[in-house]
Amino acid sequence: MKDPNALHWFELYTADFDRAKTFYQTILAAELTEMPMPGPPGSTSRMAVFPSDMEKGVGGAIVRMDGFAPGPGGTLVYLAAEGTIDTIAARIPAAGGSIVQPKFSIAPHGFIALFADTEGNIVGLHSMS
Repeated sequence: MKDPNALHWFELYTADFDRAKTFYQTILAAELTEMPMPGPPGSTSRMAVFPSDMEKGVGGAIVRMDGFAPGPGGTLVYLAAEGTIDTIAARIPAAGGSIVQPKFSIAPHGFIALFADTEGNIVGLHSMS
């Protein structure tokens, strides 16, 4: 059976795992769950998963993994922010991030905003309202 979802999983890489986890928990007002992340012996890999229902949609995590660095210019992911883009955007500067592009219409597909997280990743927010 063909899967209707183009995306199944995303990872936002971190240099400072605890800082990134605090940032996302603060702006989203939600807990990220640390999960075991296997790696080679001596690896310092860590992962914390965003709230999600993998049976109904897409999941993702912040990840600290040897050999992978955060930063702009890579893959752009959009976090679900239905009806809360303005609320989330208001929390970003105080949490250590910055607004790259304030909320704007992409009619008829809703609204988006872009921000830089504490690790330098550029991340989007999407909402239909």
